[in-house]
Amino acid sequence: MIDIPLTADLVRGALELERTERGLVPHRLPARARAQNTDPRLAMAEAQPAGVRLRFRTTADVVELETLRTKQVYAGAPPRPDGVYDLVVDGSLAAQASVDGGNTLDVDMATGASSFTAGPPGVVRFAGLGGQPKDVELWLPHNELTELVALRADAPVSPAPGGRVWLHHGSSISHGSNAASPATTWPALAATAAGVDLVNLGFSGQALLDPFTARALRDTPADLISVKLGINVVNADLMRLRAFGPAVHGFLDTIRDGHPDTPLVVVSPLYCPIHERTPGPGDFDHEALARGEVRFRATGEPGPGKLTLEIIREELARITSQRQASDPQLRYLDGLALYGPPDFAELPLPDDLHPCPAAHRRIGARFASLVLDFKGA
Repeated sequence: MIDIPLTADLVRGALELERTERGLVPHRLPARARAQNTDPRLAMAEAQPAGVRLRFRTTADVVELETLRTKQVYAGAPPRPDGVYDLVVDGSLAAQASVDGGNTLDVDMATGASSFTAGPPGVVRFAGLGGQPKDVELWLPHNELTELVALRADAPVSPAPGGRVWLHHGSSISHGSNAASPATTWPALAATAAGVDLVNLGFSGQALLDPFTARALRDTPADLISVKLGINVVNADLMRLRAFGPAVHGFLDTIRDGHPDTPLVVVSPLYCPIHERTPGPGDFDHEALARGEVRFRATGEPGPGKLTLEIIREELARITSQRQASDPQLRYLDGLALYGPPDFAELPLPDDLHPCPAAHRRIGARFASLVLDFKGA
């Protein structure tokens, strides 16, 4: 086996690679943004490598990746499955595996308290790939912190050529919650269907119009940008209508400072009955937790200026329409076109908030059709 240097040109979908004593930690926000963040949940989300993958050309029959994972364990909730590594060969999913060992982060959902237990690295090994030349993508677990320690193969590798870049920002749904694996989150599926390079800045619980996230989008090269906004603003009960509109304008203005002519799509929330007409904050359904189920509920009361998904959609459509007079490359996509009431009736949200794997596939296919053939993509 050959030790392959873990260089930046082999890693796609990360904005920055942090060098550690062992190897590399992929980050989906740059150091400047991370320094301005004070929320440990965002720190965790941006370091979970959703959409990050190793991509290279090789004739290798065997590929090994050594990593150090950090697995989260939530007190009172069912055990989370191990993170999955998806091996994609010439555009098709060829194999899946998980690593052993790793660190454990125990989290008390009621108090937010956590404890950390260190563990050893593990290895995923893929064999029987054949000796022919091929493009290989090794997608890292979208929901598990992952430190890259070593890459090995039985033949040399070289970076695969890049393509058109789709830069996306969104919530836990874009991050990949409830998807079956990293290559089957809806953004990954959409990117694969359209043949574009994905940079996924979907952060679980953290699509909150943070200025440092807007600056990260501004400074990242892209051929098409999409921002999916609304659900986290509602379930975090972060702001009222008076603040939401100016915050959206400011977020888009910042993106446009770096991408004045890049196609930009504003996507409103998917259908989610608990928050359609009920404001946040959102919370765990504690009765369901007592039964060993993870479900969510809306706890807010209607009131002046309070935000619901219905209000968010109206406001995003209004803002986009207003801006289009001076920004012809701006487009609005109603999230109900991706997942609406008929889809909910057929493929309900298993935890009342996030789509199931089949719904991820449907959303990805629709997004590829509706957006990723957008002029300039």
